[in-house]
Amino acid sequence: MAEQDFGTGCPAPRGRTRHRGRARSGAALVTAGLAFLAVLAPTPSAAGGGEPRPLVPARFVPGPCPTTPEPVPGRCGYLEVPENRARRGGRTVRLTVAIVPAASDRPAADPVVFMTGGPGADAISDIPFLIDSGVNRDRDLIVMAQRGTLHSRPNLACPEVDRFYAEAVGLRYDAPATGRRLVRATRACRDRLTASGVDLSAYNTTENAADFADLRRALGIERWNVYGYSYGTDLALTYLRRHPWGVRSVAIDSVVPPQVVSLPWTWDSAREGITTVFAACAAQPRCAHRYPDLRRTLTEQVRRLEARPLTVMAAPPSGGAPVRVVLDGGALVNLLVANAVPAVDVPAALDELAHGNPERFARARAAGATPVVGEFAHGLTQSVACAEWVPGYSRADLLRAGRRAFPGWPDSVLAQAPQLPFEHDVCRVWNVPDRTAVQRVTTTSAVPALVLSGTFDAKTGARWGAYAARTLSRSTTVRIPGIGHWVVPQSPCAQRVLASFLTRPTGPDTRCVAGLAPKPFTITPPPETA
Repeated sequence: MAEQDFGTGCPAPRGRTRHRGRARSGAALVTAGLAFLAVLAPTPSAAGGGEPRPLVPARFVPGPCPTTPEPVPGRCGYLEVPENRARRGGRTVRLTVAIVPAASDRPAADPVVFMTGGPGADAISDIPFLIDSGVNRDRDLIVMAQRGTLHSRPNLACPEVDRFYAEAVGLRYDAPATGRRLVRATRACRDRLTASGVDLSAYNTTENAADFADLRRALGIERWNVYGYSYGTDLALTYLRRHPWGVRSVAIDSVVPPQVVSLPWTWDSAREGITTVFAACAAQPRCAHRYPDLRRTLTEQVRRLEARPLTVMAAPPSGGAPVRVVLDGGALVNLLVANAVPAVDVPAALDELAHGNPERFARARAAGATPVVGEFAHGLTQSVACAEWVPGYSRADLLRAGRRAFPGWPDSVLAQAPQLPFEHDVCRVWNVPDRTAVQRVTTTSAVPALVLSGTFDAKTGARWGAYAARTLSRSTTVRIPGIGHWVVPQSPCAQRVLASFLTRPTGPDTRCVAGLAPKPFTITPPPETA
């Protein structure tokens, strides 16, 4: 199982190719939540008045930067906020904040604040990639650990789930027995966290967005620019809707529109990303000649592996002794969605698999055997997914979406959402309230917005960027050919577009996009001449 990042519920290997129904809860609970949230955070239609003050003020406390593989090049501290803003006098949480200075000698006054993906990823570890991408070229860069993640207290890491994923590479991806093991690991994590006093219902996108609003006030920043990717776009759009004050511009990269994200939605994105890779191969004469009809090849391999899984030994890409891995249809599909095999190698990898050589996919699957235990906050993943993405859609809805996306694939594969397997069962034990009434809402805004998508993105399909932009009246939509999930670190052109957008939000320079095309695909010798 590859880790999620739209995310999705499992963590993807930490390369830079990474990096998100039941009956609704009682109406009284939803109504009470809506009433409180409306008082705390008016919608943009109320933005003509003054910015409201939170009922419980947050505070920023300067302090040392966390110890990381690459030292944080700036100053740090933590933001202290209520765990649950509906419970006055309750626990507080501490969120690490890093402020990276601009590279320019004459920086602009309005900084960039970053919202990472997941949900559950470690934002602090993204700082080197943001710096390499030039996000702090002309402005200070502010990075805050989201509540529940590695550099926050409490940390909703689930070592029990990490250990499950390490073992799962040797199990059938979508077998019921595998699902039962995942549920047991999830229950163990939930029991441990709740026994320590954690209120799992407070780890949601509404509270997350309020944390960033509190951060701007606590730092005394009049205006800033927001940049989020993957789940961070869900968060950024929620933030823009609920806290529009002081937002100069918003850039969203690999877009998760909060009004549509759900388990069935993941199949739509998977279809778009995978079929776009195949179409790009068909548009390159050498690739089209060498690997004809890739969609049929994939369907054949999914069906074959689901009926007769392969068990092989493979060495993890990070090194170490070979491990036992099982490749079934579900594992193959999720490796493709996770971009665990680089897109340029996918046609060759599928052809090799069809001719009895599973090495590329087996090695990608083996990467999951060596997770960094405790790095990814599965607890935040489940608190968000189970409250905001899963409710309202049944298992039958999910299966129908899979059948529409990939007709002819086995139901055992299509019954599991890409990157979020067995999520209905997991959410039953995670047991947090349905929050879709306050979260599954469209953001409408006139704040200048940049909407970036990669055409090869199988986690958050590129068409969803344009979909979100329909209600952002001053938005610029950019699709980068041949790029997967999290566009900016992978595309120098996207980096230039983002830099120009931050300089001039209503008129970014997008000319570099016109000359882009997917890279040439890997061409291997035919089996008979190899």
